Amino acid sequence: MSDQNINWADLSEVEKIKTDSNYLRGTLAESLADPITGAIAIDDRQVSKFHGIYQQFDRDTERERKKTKLEPDYSFLIRVRVPGGLVNADQWLQMDQIADEYANGTLKLTTRQAFQFHGVLKGNLKPSIQSINKALLDTIAACGDVNRNVMASPHPYGSNVFDQVQDYASKVSDHLTPRTPAYYEIWLDQKKVAEGSQGEVEPLYGPVYLPRKFKIGFTIPPFNDTDVFTQDIGFIAIENNGVLEGFNVVAGGGMGTTFGDAETYPRLGTVLGFVKAENTVDIAEKIVLVQKEQGNRKIRKNARLKYTIDRLGIDKFKELLHEKLAYKLEAAREYALIRNGDKFGWHQSVNGDWYLGLFIEGGRVKDVESIKTKTALREIADLNISDFRLSGNQNLILGKIKAEDKNKINEILKKYDSLPSTISGTRSNSIACVALNTCSLAFAEAERYLPGLIDKIESSLSDFGLFKDEIVIRMTGCANGCGRPYVAEIGFIGKGPGRYNLYLGGNFKGTRLNNLYRENVNEEEILQELRPILQDYSQNRTEGEAFGDFVIRKQYVKKIVNPKDFKH
Repeated sequence: MSDQNINWADLSEVEKIKTDSNYLRGTLAESLADPITGAIAIDDRQVSKFHGIYQQFDRDTERERKKTKLEPDYSFLIRVRVPGGLVNADQWLQMDQIADEYANGTLKLTTRQAFQFHGVLKGNLKPSIQSINKALLDTIAACGDVNRNVMASPHPYGSNVFDQVQDYASKVSDHLTPRTPAYYEIWLDQKKVAEGSQGEVEPLYGPVYLPRKFKIGFTIPPFNDTDVFTQDIGFIAIENNGVLEGFNVVAGGGMGTTFGDAETYPRLGTVLGFVKAENTVDIAEKIVLVQKEQGNRKIRKNARLKYTIDRLGIDKFKELLHEKLAYKLEAAREYALIRNGDKFGWHQSVNGDWYLGLFIEGGRVKDVESIKTKTALREIADLNISDFRLSGNQNLILGKIKAEDKNKINEILKKYDSLPSTISGTRSNSIACVALNTCSLAFAEAERYLPGLIDKIESSLSDFGLFKDEIVIRMTGCANGCGRPYVAEIGFIGKGPGRYNLYLGGNFKGTRLNNLYRENVNEEEILQELRPILQDYSQNRTEGEAFGDFVIRKQYVKKIVNPKDFKH
């Protein structure tokens, strides 16, 4: 798409901002140098997303500051791109230090296996990003209308192809990263080089980039811990006798929707077929190109790949894709998924290394009273006896540990009261987005509220002998779906302060959408609604039946067949 002869009246405002940004430079340098305000210019708030930055403000203090005629308490979220969620001990230490020096002292592990820093002041943006790059990580394309952090299953148990899948995730991430030098000029003080042609600056994206954000995830059956069907592109590894043959390719997943807009809906990806491993990067590129050319640039709410596929039809989409490929997709291979949650505690991989899964509530790495998880992890990183693997469920795996080092890790975790504890199966399968007090889109609490709500749900779980049963529960502060709530067995979507839509009927494998059960309920109503269903489940489930499957079988909600039938 060229910016010549474009009727901008037909396109969304963001399309013009992107094209006028001179390959993501905008006026960011001027905004950062402005000492009058803690904010950046309005158009730069769009451009900064491509650099991994969101402008935010403290919504808890908004009214009080307005009364005293102060501008909002502005700060910034920085998201670090971590392909496959894998970092070494030195990188973890650097992230820990940045959190203390420039942010609010905590690390947020995101649902896309990335790090987030919160509470970064404008004057600390540049030193923060420079410190991130010193750790051989970066923030470019962690947000914005480009391919974002590429996810990959962090669980190596029972698979001989784990390292290969991680490698392909890194290759896809590298290939789809924007090439503009703007990031290095603005944040790393590199001199601006002479500009070449459009194709030289951004050979894949061009000056307009993609119509909306784009997400890719890899998973290794039987795990679906990246929720592969919620991705724009999902890659399901097909392994045969320890050999990675290739991937089943899934396209068109996405969680975001808008209250009151029937043209927006969550959608699970469609399996297109099988691709040999050596063609993984190529097919990712070609799907991105189809979306670049065919995606809706007029209405941003309908700009994701899922809407492109539904508008074109899957047959036409595959036709356009095959026109760009030098080969055709093969028929999909057989596979089986059993869970989209994480495994906690100690586990040994097929090569003999040990791995420790740690539950991190809400993905927030911090020290709280006697439980000093952040300090414990820093001391473990200081020993340099493990790597650190962020999971798509906001948890952490310490990996590649030798048997003789297990006790060292256990002793540190015990010292800081951070050993894997006895928690309910529901809590261990929980996800919460940040929501209030910093997310501008949130209508309700999520991260700050869900742990307390689970406390109360656990009372019913204990009463009915369900405390250890694993039930996927997720909460978001709005309908955008950052915590993938629409595939949860129990999902909460914030409608307003203290009010949520309650969804039931997703499954434990992440392969089915849930559906609206009750609308606009408060805490008392949530507990009243869930208790009899949990009791029924405890008394009438079949052997091995997951909660979401029971809800469907007992017709508490209907099974979703067509994503457009999804009621939000």
